[in-house]
Order: sequence, then structure tokens, then C-alpha cells
Amino acid sequence: MSTSEQAIRRLMFRYAELQDAADFDAVAELFSHGIFQRGDGKSFRGPEVSAHRKRSNILHDGSLATKHVTTNITIEVDEESNAASADSYYTVFQGTDELPLEPIVAGRYHDRFERIDGEWRFLFRRSYVDLVGRIETHRAF
Repeated sequence: MSTSEQAIRRLMFRYAELQDAADFDAVAELFSHGIFQRGDGKSFRGPEVSAHRKRSNILHDGSLATKHVTTNITIEVDEESNAASADSYYTVFQGTDELPLEPIVAGRYHDRFERIDGEWRFLFRRSYVDLVGRIETHRAF
């Protein structure tokens, strides 16, 4: 695995970590130069990501009580053009005082990245929802 692939994986995993921590401002920073797009085509950039997450996610004692698990990652890197793309699956598990640990949503990410000054960053992430479980304790709408 190349150094670029490792850096991109770390970026993808950082997104999941920050989302689970409900650190929506830090998630928004990951998209300060890029776009997060839902499967329905609605797009967000930078602070818009944070504002949307704060409106649409339900917190449980300050956290989402979730674990985002990213799997089936395939990464293609073009070192010369400082560009990369990735496809992956995600599964979100949630457990609250009222709800036992269970998967609540599963889907796919289609990502594009750019390397600026030696650092990989999100250029575009499209998130598709494929399966939905009991999501009422996670989403406000």
C-alpha cells in the first residue's frame, strides 16, 4: 500500500471518528475545500456541513451513540496529477439506553480527493443510503 493510500484511508477513518464524536465543526473542516453530497443530490460545503448535521442529528448525552464502520475500500491514486478516488461501504451502528446496539443504516461512499502542499483532502464525497434500520433515534427528520 502506498503512502498516499494510507493517508487517504486515515482521512476516510477520521471522517467516521469525528462524526461519531458529534464534532460537526471538525467534520465541516474536512470539507472546507470540498463538497459532501447526499444520494438525493443535496450538497453541502464547509460550515454548511456542520449546520446541517447539527439540525438533523439527535444527540444522546452529547454524542450520537454511533460507530461508523468503513469497509470494502478501493482506492485509485494518480500521483502525477495529485488526484485520487475511492469507493467504500459504510455501516452505522447505534446503541442507546433505550436501544440495544444494532445497525441503523448502511450504504456507500464515492470519494474524490486532491493533494495540496503534500496533504490529501476531500474534493467530493457522495453518500448513498442502501439499507435503513431503526433510524428514529439518530435523525431528527
